[in-house]
Amino acid sequence: MRRREFLRTGLAGLSLPRLLALRASAGTPTTGDRTALIVVWLQGGASHLETYDPKPDAPAEIRGPFGSIATSAEGMRISELLPLHAATADKFAILRSLSHTGFCHQQGNQQMFTGHPEQVLKLKPEHPDLMCVAHRARSDPGRRVPPYVGVNPIPYLGSAYLGPAFEPFGVFGDPNAAGFSVPGIGLVDPAEIARLKGREGLAADFDGLRRAVDDTAGMDAFDAFQRQAFTLMTGPEARRAFDVDKEDPRLRDRYGRNTWGQRCLLARRLVEAGVDLVATSLDGPLCGRIGNWDDHAVNHHVFDAMKARCRYFDQAVSALIEDVHARGLGRRVLVVVTGEFGRTPKISYAPDSASNVTQPGRDHWPRAVSLLMSGGGIQGGQVVGATDAHGAEVTNRRVGVRDFLATIYRHLGIDAEHLVLNDRTGRPVPALPEGSPIPELTGA
Repeated sequence: MRRREFLRTGLAGLSLPRLLALRASAGTPTTGDRTALIVVWLQGGASHLETYDPKPDAPAEIRGPFGSIATSAEGMRISELLPLHAATADKFAILRSLSHTGFCHQQGNQQMFTGHPEQVLKLKPEHPDLMCVAHRARSDPGRRVPPYVGVNPIPYLGSAYLGPAFEPFGVFGDPNAAGFSVPGIGLVDPAEIARLKGREGLAADFDGLRRAVDDTAGMDAFDAFQRQAFTLMTGPEARRAFDVDKEDPRLRDRYGRNTWGQRCLLARRLVEAGVDLVATSLDGPLCGRIGNWDDHAVNHHVFDAMKARCRYFDQAVSALIEDVHARGLGRRVLVVVTGEFGRTPKISYAPDSASNVTQPGRDHWPRAVSLLMSGGGIQGGQVVGATDAHGAEVTNRRVGVRDFLATIYRHLGIDAEHLVLNDRTGRPVPALPEGSPIPELTGA
């Protein structure tokens, strides 16, 4: 959306203030030192055997060409493709035993973040995802930055029956590009600000005509949301939060001067500025021809693709983890790195759909998912759960998606067990039907 269109629809039509009012009316503000969440999403499903659960002693048709390496955490070994991860392993935990039934990307994304057994292939879920639920539960009209930001938002998720008020503020540009900015946030052009003030004044004139018949308290509250909308669009806080150019160039280099590195840096910058929820999807050209981690043989040579992309992934994620802890955010901010599922242990072969050259691949595998968690008070250097010698089945400490979500909800201070939402028919639906926080990963 162009800035002019954003301004026209955002304030002249009063949609942004109404949006803020809807958000606040649906939730209870959280006070105190607000915890925050960063999700680094690997759309398509990264191979667990080439990242966090390598099997170097498995048969050739399973293990692939890469070995494992020791890490700074005693007993933890990860893929040799992730040496920077290895150096900072004392600051993160790996969960190797998540399992679900979503065999396709839509199902996988939606099961992972709704906690409901979504089985039909739909672009949006039947139930709201965790971030949208948390957005609603933690609404606060006093915020000066957006509460939920999608830096290249995760696909196939959404607010479902909560309504669009709780969708993420989407950032679709490349933070690594020269002159990167976010349209509609922190306007600096005096002429545009003057026009915006004029629209605000016109809206106030119309509101004045309704005060005689409308509830005064309600109108006063709505004025507060108009002011908040104006602050978001003209105030310096939001503009500063999105401005990665304000970071030390050496730190930007540490993250990597590429799209993924700067997305992760922007995510850290946003939570430090007061954003509660940030989700960023690492996809696009750095992933290879298909643009994501879906390494079927028809899409990518899985091993060439993993080797090429992991150097960017390794640098960006390790920098994010180190930066969060170095800034004293290791308890307040929880970082989660995952995709929707792992990949098949047995290597498959098929002709590449572009070159017709036969090459190796791995297919979808939700029965064994590995993911990384750091911060949130979690004790680093630990591995939770295990899979068999082929990485095919969970053999120890099986964890379901509801346990995974309960762990995150607990970090965010949300009592998901007793949080009830109303669907489109008004029927009460539990936010999380069941599930318990993973004790090793609660930071308790």
